[in-house]
Amino acid sequence: MKSSISSKGQITVPVEIRERLGLSPGTAVRFELLDGGALIRKTTRGPHPVDRLYGRLKLKRPVDELLDEMRGPRPKRP
Repeated sequence: MKSSISSKGQITVPVEIRERLGLSPGTAVRFELLDGGALIRKTTRGPHPVDRLYGRLKLKRPVDELLDEMRGPRPKRP
């Protein structure tokens, strides 16, 4: 599929691509430069939802201890 850039630097994304990727007016996108071209990716505005939660989990025991309890003890290193 092809499109062209307007005098204002705007690009029309073909309907099939907009529908498949769920791109609607106001959807944030990111451009990445590649050798010989560029890549456009759908992204989110603002921080990633996981980043907003970082550091909020308060545990009574160390994470390694909890993982050992769930998975079993880790093998001893030689």
